[in-house]
Amino acid sequence: MRKAYSQQRRLDAQSVLDVELNFECRDEIVPILRSLQHIYSHPKTRDAILKLVARDVNRDSRDDCGRNGMDYWQILVLGSVRLGCNLDYDTLHDLAENHRRLRAIMEVGEWDTKTSFNWRRIRDNVCLLRAETIQKIDHLIVVEGHRLMPEAAEQTRADSFVMETNIHYPTESTLIRDGVRKIIDICRPLAEANDLPGWRQRGHLWKQVKRASHAIERIAAKKGPNYQQRLQTAYRTLLGHSRRIVKRARAVCHALAIPAATQDDVFAEHSLQAFIARTERVQETARRRVLDGENVPNSDKLFSMFEPHTQLFKRGKAGEPLQFGRLVLLFEDDAGFITHHHLLPREQGDRDVVVAQTRIVQQRLEGRIQRASFDRGFHSPQNQQELAEIVTNVCLPKPGKKQAAEQESAAGVEFQQARQNHPGVESAIGALQSGNGLERCRDRTELGYERYLALGMLGRNLHTLGRLLIAAEHPLSEAAKTRRVA
Repeated sequence: MRKAYSQQRRLDAQSVLDVELNFECRDEIVPILRSLQHIYSHPKTRDAILKLVARDVNRDSRDDCGRNGMDYWQILVLGSVRLGCNLDYDTLHDLAENHRRLRAIMEVGEWDTKTSFNWRRIRDNVCLLRAETIQKIDHLIVVEGHRLMPEAAEQTRADSFVMETNIHYPTESTLIRDGVRKIIDICRPLAEANDLPGWRQRGHLWKQVKRASHAIERIAAKKGPNYQQRLQTAYRTLLGHSRRIVKRARAVCHALAIPAATQDDVFAEHSLQAFIARTERVQETARRRVLDGENVPNSDKLFSMFEPHTQLFKRGKAGEPLQFGRLVLLFEDDAGFITHHHLLPREQGDRDVVVAQTRIVQQRLEGRIQRASFDRGFHSPQNQQELAEIVTNVCLPKPGKKQAAEQESAAGVEFQQARQNHPGVESAIGALQSGNGLERCRDRTELGYERYLALGMLGRNLHTLGRLLIAAEHPLSEAAKTRRVA
């Protein structure tokens, strides 16, 4: 059974609104807990958020029977704190067990020894939340922030950044090795359970692939005379070994494609099919690039066996010319709230989506945006025209220093102020990456990636809301000291 929150508290449990926070502490958790108190004090907003949480949590279950599960409010609190403070699940587990004020916010009594939160329980419950649900919760948080600062919605600035996926540096040889390893791991128990031939010498097969992959790495590192010839020979060896294993794996799939196969076998067969397809894709890329000398476009490449949604970006960052991840577009208002974020689909850039996403933000904020700024990467003549129809004052510099200077001199004061103010969005991106864990996603799969991104944005907005509340209530406290508020 689950419930929204404790409507009848234990004698040793405080009301959420009565929990005293330490405003002389500058830790990130303080403003987040203060913003959660604020939400709890507004029943309309609180109930709307908890209804969204309940919808996801009970998607495949009922809330009126079974063992007691975590309250929806507790799931919200732990999900908010996780990336609001950039914590892994182990650290979050420790805080949930030992942080007095966090437990009090979750309505756990000081003498309550039965209510425990192990890391698996926390992770399983937080992972029930979908990215789109977290975004809806985030929008409600922004609405609460704009009640405190209505004028903040009038100005927005947009930029994009790459959130990396948690992968190793990809090369064809290492990716083929990853694929073969997973294929063997899946095929071994399937072959034993179904008495299928061809996998008795699986250890030898794996050693052949690993040896060939390491030989390629040594050749690539040292180069030397006849480099290309030696590299091609090594790749032919690797491709030969890996293709034989893939062929045997396809025979396993064919053998399991029968009505009598168990549910576990069917699930394993689907997973096996995925890794076979990915391995064959990398094999084809290696053949084209190394053996045929073809310049393979990035759209045809796979950069991870485990995170196939990963893309390559050449952003020209100092010390990091290549980034492997996904491109994220965000909008920040004048108070520091992330009013909207959008994960760009493959093969789409900033200028392809900026008009549609700006229109979404303007509609969500009920047409209150008066000034919007972008960098020159978003510019096109069509974007210039269409954005001007959505927002009254648009700062969209043209590419090139001379053209941008001419545009600025011809424009009014609003354009110049917006352009001077625009670089501040980089600090928001920096805060998200360093403070909210959005430099590199630590969760797996594309769904996990989207959820991780949404939780990071939610944590940042809760932090911003808490800062505003503390600055209004305790302006001289350490927790209120921030340059934005000043």
